[in-house]
Amino acid sequence: MRKLLETTPEYAIRYLEGLDARNVAPTQEAIANLIEFDQPLPNEPVDAELVLHLLDEIGSPASMAQAGSRFFGFVTGASLPAALAANWLAAAWDQNCGLYRITPATAFLEQVALRWLLDLLHLPADCGGAFVTGATVANFTALAAARHAVLEREGWNVEADGLFGAPPITVAVSEEVHPSLLKALGLLGLGRSRVVKVPVDGQGRMRPDAIPTLTRPAIICTQVGNVNTGACDPVGEICDYAKEVGAWVHVDGAFGLWAAAAPSLAHLTAGMEEADSWATDAHKWLNVPYDSGLAFVRDAQALQAAMAITAEYLPTVSEQRNPSDYTPELSRRARGVEVWAALRSALSSAEGIARSFWFGRLN
Repeated sequence: MRKLLETTPEYAIRYLEGLDARNVAPTQEAIANLIEFDQPLPNEPVDAELVLHLLDEIGSPASMAQAGSRFFGFVTGASLPAALAANWLAAAWDQNCGLYRITPATAFLEQVALRWLLDLLHLPADCGGAFVTGATVANFTALAAARHAVLEREGWNVEADGLFGAPPITVAVSEEVHPSLLKALGLLGLGRSRVVKVPVDGQGRMRPDAIPTLTRPAIICTQVGNVNTGACDPVGEICDYAKEVGAWVHVDGAFGLWAAAAPSLAHLTAGMEEADSWATDAHKWLNVPYDSGLAFVRDAQALQAAMAITAEYLPTVSEQRNPSDYTPELSRRARGVEVWAALRSALSSAEGIARSFWFGRLN
């Protein structure tokens, strides 16, 4: 094992150091060579070092150079050195980060990282939080809490009784809503097509004056960081309206939420802190390895009610936070470790934060 694990970083370092000397996209020859992986299932074991060598020899040239400084597609970030190294170490720990009593180190690091994130993004300190795969599941997680809360106000327990016979929830979204949010709504049984689409202005920002009259139960999904223009909905104005009608306001901030952390850009997110839930990606501007998404919910109990799991065989009783109480998964990797490492290595100053988030690249 030692020789194999010593060889692995050599391959990885050589790959990363060679990114500037290669095309961002793989060559057609490299892609064609992937056929070498397509062999019959072996009858005998193969030496692990040979397996790793094949991955590097055939797989590395056929990869997209997303970890380099010249890839700008899909708002994809590279990995900060501290985050990448922490990811490697956490993988060696191999912690199933669901319950504090089973995995105290990773559960505690996640708890600290959550507190730092809320502070950095200027969100309420007592929010519930979930470390998930990406913005799609972050939206799903936050909107599950929203579904619980708005139906609970109407006397309906959706986790126990489902949506059959439940009061119908009106969901309002922007005309330029991101499809990942619609996917989350579909998974939650709230429908991709039955949403109310609110007109936008010339920059793709939702127009508060165009929101139709909503009756409870209702959820308004706003957007911070329009994927086409980068524009942010006027979340504060929308929240003012939502309070009048008793609607829940969710913010899809897959990449734009991080503007709150940059002093020169924070004005774009003014009023965002008045919302009820937020979703973002850590593998974008925070520059941690894939996959890493974040959901925050003002009402931590609503998030826990939507996500918590219990069983006789699980040691769920703990004075500390159990990560599985806030995420769709019970079994999950310790994403909070690299988030903690990225924040710990970058939080020297507000200006340093901005540089890391908006320009951070491995090289």
